[in-house]
Amino acid sequence: MTNLNESFQGFHTQNWAQAINEHEQSGTNYVIATVLGTNGSTPRGTGSKMVISGEHIYDTLGGGHLEYVVIEKARELLAKGKAAQVIEQFNLGANLGQCCGGAATVMLECMQCERFTLDIYGAGHVAQALIGILAQLPMRIRWIDSRADVFPQAIPNNVVKVVDEEPTEQVKRAPKANNYLILTHNHQLDFALTQAIIKRADANWLGVIGSDTKAKRFKQRLAHRDFTAAQIQQMTCPVGLKNITGKLPMEVAISISGQLIALYQAMQTQAPKRQGLQWRTLKNALISTTQEEVNA
Repeated sequence: MTNLNESFQGFHTQNWAQAINEHEQSGTNYVIATVLGTNGSTPRGTGSKMVISGEHIYDTLGGGHLEYVVIEKARELLAKGKAAQVIEQFNLGANLGQCCGGAATVMLECMQCERFTLDIYGAGHVAQALIGILAQLPMRIRWIDSRADVFPQAIPNNVVKVVDEEPTEQVKRAPKANNYLILTHNHQLDFALTQAIIKRADANWLGVIGSDTKAKRFKQRLAHRDFTAAQIQQMTCPVGLKNITGKLPMEVAISISGQLIALYQAMQTQAPKRQGLQWRTLKNALISTTQEEVNA
C-alpha cells in the first residue's frame, strides 16, 4: 500500500525517534501519534508511531485515510498551542473506507517545546548581522522576506528561511505568544505587518525598526484606524537598547540582540518548566523503545 503521507509536502524519511530528538533540539512543537491497540486487519500494529509538526511528517502509521485523519487531528491540536493527550478510536472500514476493515485506537500527544520563538521580517544588512548573533542563542527563528536573492547561502540551524511574496500572510502562521521583529526595507510593509500582528492580539513582543519620527507616524496612523491606545502600546519602536547607539548594521544588531536576550531570559524565568514524572516517564520510554529498535 502506498503511504498517503508520501504525497504530502514535508514528508521526511527519518524515523519517529529521530524526529523527536530533532524537534526537541530545535524547539519545534510536535505531536506523537501512537497506535495503542488494534482489532481486525489494520495497516500497522500496536506500538507503531509517527511524529507530526506544523509543516513536516515523520514515519508512518501505514498510510491511507487513517493516517490522513490522524495528521489532520494532530495539526488541530498544534493549532491550539497547548500540551494535550487525546485518545481516538478509528473504524477503518465504516468511517474511513479502508479495505482492511479493522479498527485502531490511536493516542495523540501534543508536545509544546518551551523555546523563545521569533519571526524576523526583512533580510537586509541589519537582519543579516543580527542573525549571526541570534544563531548562537536558544531561539527558534523564522526569517521572512519576499526576495529570495537577499538571503545568504548559509542559514543557521535554528533559523528557517521563508520566502513569501506576501509577507503579511506569514503572520497567520506564527505560533501563539510569538515575538516579532520588523526590519523590512519598506515602510508601508512595516505598517501592514504591524497592523496584522496587533490584530492577532496574542503577540508576546512586537518590535519595529525605525526612528522616533517613524514611531510617532505609525502611532498616529494606527489611531486613525481605530486601534486603541492599549493596542498601539504593543508596538516597540524604535527597537534596541537605548544605551547602545550607532547606525552601522552590526551596532544596530548588537543593540537589538541585547533587547531580545532580555526578553528570552525573562521568559525562561517566568514560564513553567515542562518536566515532572509524566514527561520523564514518556521520554525514558521513547529512549528505551529507540534502543530496542536499534538492537533489533
